[in-house]
Amino acid sequence: MATRSNLDFELSFFESLHRRMPKDVQVASILAHIYTQAGRIDSGLKMDRKLVRLDPEDPTAHYNLACSLSLKGRAAEAVEVLRTAISLGYKDFNWMQHDPDLNAIHEYAGFQRLLSDLGIG
Repeated sequence: MATRSNLDFELSFFESLHRRMPKDVQVASILAHIYTQAGRIDSGLKMDRKLVRLDPEDPTAHYNLACSLSLKGRAAEAVEVLRTAISLGYKDFNWMQHDPDLNAIHEYAGFQRLLSDLGIG
């Protein structure tokens, strides 16, 4: 696990890169992950929304946005975005059922309906 000083360094580094290259999907993706890892869920959510705008056809970007929404307790919106991720090709349903970032919605009726619709619930 990264130490606080490592996270601070990484955040500073990638925030600086992001300021110089605001449309770089890889930099934004790394920054979103670091924000979430550092407990800065609002910043991670903002970056995940940006990633979906930058690459609206990327199923992983939508999946990560759903994770951020789940972490914020926004279950209905998280499930809606998961449905979009799946429609775009996201297929790791086993991980989706065990991803700790989605723990907040695992018992949510909408998530259970999604699993049922996928034939795995």
